[in-house]
Amino acid sequence: MRVQTMIAPIVMALAISMAVSGQENSEKTVKHVPVKPTSPASGKEMFANYCASCHGAEGKGNGPATAALKTPPANLTVLSQKNGGNYPAMRVASILRGDGDLSAHGSKEMPVWGPLFRSVSAGHEGQVQQRINNLTNYVETLQVK
Repeated sequence: MRVQTMIAPIVMALAISMAVSGQENSEKTVKHVPVKPTSPASGKEMFANYCASCHGAEGKGNGPATAALKTPPANLTVLSQKNGGNYPAMRVASILRGDGDLSAHGSKEMPVWGPLFRSVSAGHEGQVQQRINNLTNYVETLQVK
């Protein structure tokens, strides 16, 4: 657990906030930038800071880092549509915690947020759950009608 606590901030700094930058040979790469702390109470703020760089501001899978990824990010606005009209909240929360099968993400380029949220929350499990619940609930608001 102690090693995970020490590694999580490093992984978070490298993986959470990504922006695409072009190189001279026009190959796209992911530029890693420091993490901005967010409120666990705001799913919208967490999405903007942790998810939008890949999934896009509206969750359509078209964020600025998309071009540099091997596997395109999921369009989060159609999760309900792909699940018979029901938002798969438990599956989304499970993926955020790192419990779910991430095969849809191909090479695991998507960070597993549970350990990262644990680090940001100084190990307070209640705050980790609050983050996951509020982010899961926010993604539900993005669903197409």
